[in-house]
Amino acid sequence: MKAWKIASFGLENLELATLPDPKPERGEVLIRVHAVSLNFRDLMIVLGKYNPRMHLPRIPCSDGAGEVVAVGEGVTRVAPGNRVAGIFMQNWIDGEPDAQKTRGALGGDIDGMLAEYVVLREEGVVRLPDHLSMQEAATLPCAAVTAWNAIVRAGRVKPGDVVLTQGTGGVSIFALQFAKMLGARVLGMSGSDEKLARARQLGLDAGVNYRNTPEWDTWVMDQTGGRGADLVVEVGGAGTFSRSLRSLRIGGTVAQIGVLTQSPDAVEIPLLLHRQVHLRGIYVGSRADFEHMNRAIAQAMLKPVLDEAFSLRRAPDALRKMQNASHFGKVPILLND
Repeated sequence: MKAWKIASFGLENLELATLPDPKPERGEVLIRVHAVSLNFRDLMIVLGKYNPRMHLPRIPCSDGAGEVVAVGEGVTRVAPGNRVAGIFMQNWIDGEPDAQKTRGALGGDIDGMLAEYVVLREEGVVRLPDHLSMQEAATLPCAAVTAWNAIVRAGRVKPGDVVLTQGTGGVSIFALQFAKMLGARVLGMSGSDEKLARARQLGLDAGVNYRNTPEWDTWVMDQTGGRGADLVVEVGGAGTFSRSLRSLRIGGTVAQIGVLTQSPDAVEIPLLLHRQVHLRGIYVGSRADFEHMNRAIAQAMLKPVLDEAFSLRRAPDALRKMQNASHFGKVPILLND
């Protein structure tokens, strides 16, 4: 089979290798991967900025969808012919996270999905919503589950709430879709007027270009009559965190997800206190979260938003597209289609 592997860090050091076809052992399933989708984490891992001490070589990418083609002895959860995706953290089945559950992340702790065939434990896969293509389903394991937990678990979003999203990458677009599905009003920010226009087609209620309006927290307050947002889906990191706090209503929630920017400024602790902020770090979620989300996606017939698709051989080009931040939604890579 063909698989990309990180021989040493750097996009230029990715290798398209020919490896033996894997075989499932007891409790395992063999998956013919049809599509992979990229997350910012995948780029950071390839560049060596996520975990510089990670053991190499490593097959990258956490998110992929495919068809079960064989199962090992004792497997009962899935059968050949089932359409499945791997869960992001192979040990986190249900409940609250702990040190053991958050080990075993695909494409980091263990080999990932950027291969024509992968073997996973049966506990580490979920069935896919029937209405989704393989490309669409491949977007779900990391970005969608992360956004779902930000909106549903951290934000507890209900009709009429105000949600602020940042940018138009995978997590932010899923957060927009889930928040609208629950009846919220969604405000969004981007450095591109074109991307804001596209987001409005998905239901964005109002948008601001942060390049033209660097004090976007003031804009949020204007949009909400001085009350502030109920939830900020925070993907920016240190460079946006303080403005996110100033965008919140008293008692509002920050779902902290991304670390895209840095800042020399200290966290404004008085803002946390005076706004009585609920701060929740989000690191994807469990298999139970994934399955709960899939039921909601199927009920709403929700469709993930896809950007340009790349062939397996062009996987480095797909990562460069993410590096340039020119994508909108999710970037898929096609393997066996």
